Amino acid sequence: GWVFKGRQLVDANTGQPFEFEILLSSQAFERVVLPFVRNLKRLGITATIRVVDQSQYINRVRRFDFDMIIPVWGQSESPGNEQREMWTSAAAKRIGSRNYIGIQDPVIDELVELVIQAPTREELVARTKALDYVLLSHNYVIPQWYLNADRYAVWDKFGWPPGAKLRGVRPWMLWVDPAKAARLRGKIKSEN
Repeated sequence: GWVFKGRQLVDANTGQPFEFEILLSSQAFERVVLPFVRNLKRLGITATIRVVDQSQYINRVRRFDFDMIIPVWGQSESPGNEQREMWTSAAAKRIGSRNYIGIQDPVIDELVELVIQAPTREELVARTKALDYVLLSHNYVIPQWYLNADRYAVWDKFGWPPGAKLRGVRPWMLWVDPAKAARLRGKIKSEN
């Protein structure tokens, strides 16, 4: 366990202070991480930031040579085999996997296989929710930020897929709408 000595959190048995390093690949992330570091300091925890170039960052992450990183686990609306690389015991032991946390839990291993083998969409959704619940309940991550919208600046000449506002849209899902493009050309000509 951990105890306070003065204003520092230390290991109750060894007296070692609670310290760790946050590895970043860009100084741009420092503005996101610095408030977190300040809040940890108030808790008696010393966190330092190390910014390395992209090549060093990739190599260190692949070898799991870090205390903490700020990763992103992008997910699709139809999770499948990629879940093995992120959450399973086998991936935790494989250099270069995306199991950055090092999770080795037979329950999670089984849930991942159930997700992959789901026979129907309904089963896939239910099994994915179960996996999500177990992952969240273990508190493996400290969320850093969240934005519930995608921001795009586009000319008013593109068509948007139906339901895009519900599920989000990606640039490759857009198309040039001939009617909108003609209106835009007319506006541009009239302004010149």
